[in-house]
Amino acid sequence: QVQLVESGGGLVQAGTSLRLSCAASGLPLSSYNIGWFRQAPGKERDFVAAITSSGGITDYTNSVKGRFTISRDNAKNTVYLQMSSLKPEDTAVYYCAAGLGWMSLLRASPKYWGQGTQVTVSS
Repeated sequence: QVQLVESGGGLVQAGTSLRLSCAASGLPLSSYNIGWFRQAPGKERDFVAAITSSGGITDYTNSVKGRFTISRDNAKNTVYLQMSSLKPEDTAVYYCAAGLGWMSLLRASPKYWGQGTQVTVSS
């Protein structure tokens, strides 16, 4: 059974940092491109960041460029999202996703989704 499990969310103050983790089981994560998405209350799920299977290419939505960093450790079957200088508008449920196709991943059509982890940033 394939599972993507996010962790590391929580309640933090604006300006601080969090690191989210996405651990995979039943799936060779090294074969998949991985993305992070977020969904705020009453809004659609939006793309945040993505990384290719090798880690050689990354992409970010404009609002997080320079603040968030996606990385992966294929030996640990885990992908990370380091979030710095957090803002209240970063508050959302964060999901990781795994896909074989890069463009389909960026378009929020991956093969697998995690269950999400809540990030709340207070002002």
